[in-house]
Formats: sequence, C-alpha cells, structure tokens
Amino acid sequence: MARIMALDYGIKRTGVATTDPLQIIASPLDTIKTPELLIFFEKYLSTEDVECIVIGQPVQKDGSPTFLEDYIRGFIRKFSKLYPSVKIERQDEAFTSKMAEEIIRKTVKKKKDRKDKGLVDQISACIILQEYMGFL
Repeated sequence: MARIMALDYGIKRTGVATTDPLQIIASPLDTIKTPELLIFFEKYLSTEDVECIVIGQPVQKDGSPTFLEDYIRGFIRKFSKLYPSVKIERQDEAFTSKMAEEIIRKTVKKKKDRKDKGLVDQISACIILQEYMGFL
C-alpha cells in the first residue's frame, strides 16, 4: 500500500503528516516553508509511494472559504500537473490549530518548545489526517 499524507497549508509554512505504508498510523512529519513545498514533494515522492494527499480546507464560521483557499487551489493546480497520479482530497480543518495547541500544552515539557509554530502546523496536519482516516 502507499502512504496518505496531509497538509496544514499556510502562506509562510505548511505542516506535513503522513501514514505508515499500511495506512494504520498517522504521524507528524515536518514543517516546510510553503514556497519550498513542491521541492519537498519532488524529493519525498522520489523515495516514497503516496496515493493521496489530504489538504486542510479552512472555512469561516459562516462556512465561506477563507482567504487561503485561493492559495491552496493554486498549489493543487501546480501539484496535480506535476503528479497527476496522486489523488488530492480536502478535509475540514476547523479547530485543528486549537486542538494541536492543546495537545502540545499537555505533552511538551519545555515552554520554549511549546511556542514552536512549526510544531503546531505538524500536529494540525496530523489531526487533519486522523480525521480523514476516521480516527477522530
């Protein structure tokens, strides 16, 4: 089987999470500077088999898309041209950052490490992936 990955897409940086090859466990992987995301995938996909990428879908409280949606759609267009065999799915990402911050607050001991925004992005991507897989 191939991995499933998830992205918590942001303008500056993007959190990345992935499953194991058997798609049993979802784990945070890395935080990538968003402008370098396609370079990351070029390297990653040369060594790993990925069948699907789940991208968080940010919405306003009224259900309308946030300003990020245009950026995400642009990324999806570029990615799909380069990797047409990798399926793209979307997953509601409501409250994932708050959930990630709470998980970090409970599990990370050093205050300095708890303030790492990249860690929040990774954990948020992992939550998006878990929700997609039906774990949450």
